[in-house]
Amino acid sequence: MEVNIGGPSVATCGPVITEDPAAVRPLKLRIFDFIRASGPVPRARVARVLNISPGTVSTLTGELIETGLLQEVTDPRKPPVTPRGRPPVSLAVRPDAFVVVGIKLSSRDRTGILVDFAGNRLASVQDDVAPVLLTAAAQIDAIGAMVTELLRKAGRSHSDLGGVGLGVPGFVHNATGHVHWSPVFAERGFELSRLAAARLGVPVAVDNDANLVALAELWFGLGRDKPDFAVVTIEQGVGFGVVLNHNIFRGANGYGVELGHTKVQVDGALCRCGQHGCLEAYLADYAIARDAAVALKLPEAQIPPILELIDMLRAAADAGDETAASVYRRARRYLAAGLSTVVNLFNPTLLILSGGRMRYDWLNADDLLNEMREFTIDAGEALPPLEIHEWGDLMWAHGAAALALSNVTETQLGLSREAVA
Repeated sequence: MEVNIGGPSVATCGPVITEDPAAVRPLKLRIFDFIRASGPVPRARVARVLNISPGTVSTLTGELIETGLLQEVTDPRKPPVTPRGRPPVSLAVRPDAFVVVGIKLSSRDRTGILVDFAGNRLASVQDDVAPVLLTAAAQIDAIGAMVTELLRKAGRSHSDLGGVGLGVPGFVHNATGHVHWSPVFAERGFELSRLAAARLGVPVAVDNDANLVALAELWFGLGRDKPDFAVVTIEQGVGFGVVLNHNIFRGANGYGVELGHTKVQVDGALCRCGQHGCLEAYLADYAIARDAAVALKLPEAQIPPILELIDMLRAAADAGDETAASVYRRARRYLAAGLSTVVNLFNPTLLILSGGRMRYDWLNADDLLNEMREFTIDAGEALPPLEIHEWGDLMWAHGAAALALSNVTETQLGLSREAVA
C-alpha cells in the first residue's frame, strides 16, 4: 500500500491497529507495527494515537533504533522545515534491516517474491511446474533454487535473509509447520517447516494458502484497517481465510477454517479431497471444466487443458449458448450460498473475493449480493460489503511474505509467538 497525502508516496504495510482495548500485545510490538503500518511518523503521534506516554515511546523506539530495526528520517510528506527552523524528524522501519522471501506452491506453478523489512517488493519470480506430484525433498530443493534466484535478482546475499514464508494448499498446521495433506506433495504427514529450514538455513513459516490470501489482504490489501473480514478465493480450489481482531483465525487445531470442503450436496460431486458434495466441487476451476466438457459436448479425446476449456465455455456463453451460461449461473448460486453461510456464522464487516484471475461475470458483486439475500438470515440488517479484488499471480506470495515478516519481527523484538497471540 502507498500513502499519499499531497506529496511523495510512502510505502507501508501491515495491519493498521490504533486501538488495543485488552492491551494483550507487547507494547514494543504495538509501537513497531504502528510505525511500519503508518509510514514515517513522529514520536508524538505514536504516543497520541496509541495512548502511550511520550517518555515510554522515546525509550522503546530508542531501543528499536539501537537494534537497527527503526531509523529516524525526514518525512517526505511534511514541509521540509518546521517553524523553528529544524527539519521534522519521523520514525520509520529500516528497510535494509532484513529481507524475506514469500513463496506459494501450487500444482500449476511456483511463485515467489522478495521484500525488504518495510514490505517493499525487491524481486519476483514465477516458475511453471510439471503436473506431477513431487516429494518433499524435491519441492524443498526447488524452493531453495527460487530463494537463490530472488536474492540474485535483487543483488542481495543469503546473509541478508531473515526468513521464508511458504504457502501450501491443503491441510497445514501453521504453528508446527506440519503438512497433513497437500495436493502438491507425494507424501502425507511431514514437518515441512523443519525440513525446509534445515535446507535453507533460516527460519521457515508455513501456512495454508487460503490463510495467505487473508494475510495478503491484511498486510497489503483491502483489509488493512478492518478488525475483521473474510476472504474467499476461487481458482484451483476454494480457499477461505478469516481475520478476527486483526489476526488470522486458525481454529483450535491450527489448520484454519474450511469453506470449500463444507458439504452442499449429500453424496454429490467428487471433490479433489476425496469426499463428495463439497462446495469446491461445484466452484473450483476443475469443477467448471468438468461441467464445461458436458455443456460443450466435447468427446473425451478433444478435451483441452482446464484453463483453455474454461475460456471455451466463456466464449460459448457470451455467444448466447444457454447451456454454457447455465454452468456459470449454477456456480454463482453455489457461491452465493457459501458466502451466505459465512455471513450467517459470524457476520464480518467485509467480504472479499480475492484471486489472481477474477475474470468471469458470474462473480459480479451485485448479482452475488442479490442471490445471497435468499440464503442469509433476515435480521433487518444490510449484508456486509462485498469487494472483488484481482491481484494477479503474486497474491499468495505476498501473503507468504507477510507471514515471514511477522515471524521475523517477533523474533527480532525478542517475543515468543505465545506472547503475541
